[in-house]
Amino acid sequence: MKKVLSVSVGEIALKGQNRSYFETQLIGQMIRVIKDIGYEEIYKDQGKIYIEADEKYFPTIINRLKKVFGLVYISPCIRVEKDMEDIEKAALLATKERLDKNNIETFKIETNRSDKKFSIKSPEVSRIMGAKVLKGFNNLKVDVHDPDLYVYIDIKERVYIYTEKIKAYGGMPVGTNGKGLLLLSGGIDSPVAGFIMAKRGVQINAVHYHSYPFTSERAEEKVKNLAKIMSRYTGKMKLHSVNVLNIQKAINEYCPEKEMTILSRRFMMRIAEEIAKSNNYNALITGESLGQVASQTIEGISVINNITNLPILRPLIGMDKVDIIDISRDIETYETSIIPHKDSCTIFLPKHPVIKPKLKDIEESEKALDIDGLVKDAIDNIKVYDIE
Repeated sequence: MKKVLSVSVGEIALKGQNRSYFETQLIGQMIRVIKDIGYEEIYKDQGKIYIEADEKYFPTIINRLKKVFGLVYISPCIRVEKDMEDIEKAALLATKERLDKNNIETFKIETNRSDKKFSIKSPEVSRIMGAKVLKGFNNLKVDVHDPDLYVYIDIKERVYIYTEKIKAYGGMPVGTNGKGLLLLSGGIDSPVAGFIMAKRGVQINAVHYHSYPFTSERAEEKVKNLAKIMSRYTGKMKLHSVNVLNIQKAINEYCPEKEMTILSRRFMMRIAEEIAKSNNYNALITGESLGQVASQTIEGISVINNITNLPILRPLIGMDKVDIIDISRDIETYETSIIPHKDSCTIFLPKHPVIKPKLKDIEESEKALDIDGLVKDAIDNIKVYDIE
């Protein structure tokens, strides 16, 4: 009898012949987040992944694994051999451990017999073990419809008995769906956008735009801290820090004030595309939500899209602000995001920004600017930070 952790995978179970690739990536992510804690073995047994480790580290391991995309449930298990007497002892022990911590009156045994060579079928195992639990705990009753407690019995190469399914985030293992460059501001939205795309398997790196010395070094530190929080879910990332003050000064001097935001965003996309191409990133990611600010109208988004050949992923585009805030609280970026520091988007902010820009007007305004020179100057002075 041994205590282990079982891990249930999500969508990768449907990947057919490619499943082994996704499982390898997933196990690599699991090892990354628990290697400093230590574990004895990670192995697979008929559809699930199991971890052998010192039981005293289970809470820490579970807390970290909950943040690994691709995992759906994590369960502390008792592992025994395929012997009915051993299964009974484990079922009674698992039940007692839950009774000691919770007010439980009803239960149900749920058996899954993956190993069809095991002579006793699932319903019969459930019936026998249900009778044993009833006999062992006089205060319990069976409720097959809505029990307070499920006792799960998985019969595989060995048998695993557990009573908890601790929910993880699901999704796909990071890195299995390409690489993306996140435009990371100091606000609430962009960290959430990066989190959502990482959950879909995109490896996240980031670019941050600042206007130092008009924006403070503390504002950049705030963005670094956001990136560190995100890295709990995304793993290592590179943060490219770009000063766009000279670009903003040129726009302010030579272009209509109302177009400042749109023109600045187009420069940001140009720079982001150059960073992405030089680092083999496959897409750009933004935290834009339709109609949230003046530049995030359909017309504004269309004019911004026109500037790059890379796909721009906008996972928040149809989300309400309240829903975005809920996610930011859940992933623990919210409290950092609301620290009041100016970002580059607030510098030279127009009083009456254009809401429905026309591409021909924006392109006409850009003729007054040395676009290539301004982009090159910004890229030549990039600072890159390794975030973990």
